Amino acid sequence: MSELYIGLMSGTSLDGIDAALVDFDGNGVALVDFFYQPFADDIKATIHDLSQAGALISLSDYGALDTRLGRLFADAVQGLLAQAKLTKSAVKAIGSHGQTVCHFPSGDTPFSLQIGDPNIIAELTGITTVSDFRRRDMAVGGQGAPLVPAFHQQVFTRPGQHRCIVNIGGIANITVLPADASDPVLGFDTGPGNTLMDQWIQLHQHRNYDACGNWARTGTILHDWVQQLLNDGYFLAPAPKSTGKEYFSLAWLGQNSAGLSPVPPEDIQASLCQLTATSIAEAIQRFAPNTEQVFVCGGGTHNDFLLELLKGLLACPLDSSAVCGIHPDHVEAMAFAWLARQSLSHLPGNLKAVTGAARAVTLGGIYQPTTA
Repeated sequence: MSELYIGLMSGTSLDGIDAALVDFDGNGVALVDFFYQPFADDIKATIHDLSQAGALISLSDYGALDTRLGRLFADAVQGLLAQAKLTKSAVKAIGSHGQTVCHFPSGDTPFSLQIGDPNIIAELTGITTVSDFRRRDMAVGGQGAPLVPAFHQQVFTRPGQHRCIVNIGGIANITVLPADASDPVLGFDTGPGNTLMDQWIQLHQHRNYDACGNWARTGTILHDWVQQLLNDGYFLAPAPKSTGKEYFSLAWLGQNSAGLSPVPPEDIQASLCQLTATSIAEAIQRFAPNTEQVFVCGGGTHNDFLLELLKGLLACPLDSSAVCGIHPDHVEAMAFAWLARQSLSHLPGNLKAVTGAARAVTLGGIYQPTTA
């Protein structure tokens, strides 16, 4: 029997909102439709300013952005429903990840903050909305991220084959799917995905991203410097672990560039591409040495140079998640539709071995509209 949910995702790349309409027919998972709503430049700039480590922002500016994003998420839902020619009554719930503006999972007072008011989403769409997924995991000692590995386990596991799913967004993460379903699924953030490359090209060429990695391809990789970057404590730390652009920022890059001779900016871009590829490959080699097949998803799949570098570092085949029937741009939004379904079914959404939580818990807060 058809059971429709909508998943909303806006990542650290700040490009826009992904909205996925997903059908859970029995135990199956199928994408029905997909809608993308890009952010206007002023929204991007405001989110970027708020997301900087140590940024100072007034409560009025913060509240205004929370409201604006809530409205934009609702607009994306309406756009998706119109495109799919459906009414709100056809959808059981929305799962909204929200826009991450701070993720500090360590220390005495760990926290993670995603904004985009779910009250507004529920009221403007008339659809029950589930949001604020990370903080329940953190309340039981987890990192609050990554959360998508639980969905990866649901849709990408193949008994008898050791698989690894690589999601390359602003931050990259891996999910280790063992051949034996009784073994625990592992997963963690490997480090920067696109974020450093995006920040560097924005600084030097005023572009949001390096299309196909073409600018990086013109540079010369500084292998010694890349190895210096890989000596950072985050890469060497054991899992579970998660991170964000608060850590892997231009400030981090500057701190790790002391003594580096002046070089063309394209050489830095090429080296940052190598950093992403190498940190992913080394994480797989360290934590999933039995991997027989790697599937990649996320915005990084559009960086041809990055995928070439990654393929050259792996001992097993690498393919797009499209080979498994899910387009790489759709995976994360679909995951939050699945997480909303888990929440309404009072089922766990986190994996203890991934986030480090003390126990599996039902994630998210549920916001019901005033009128059905």
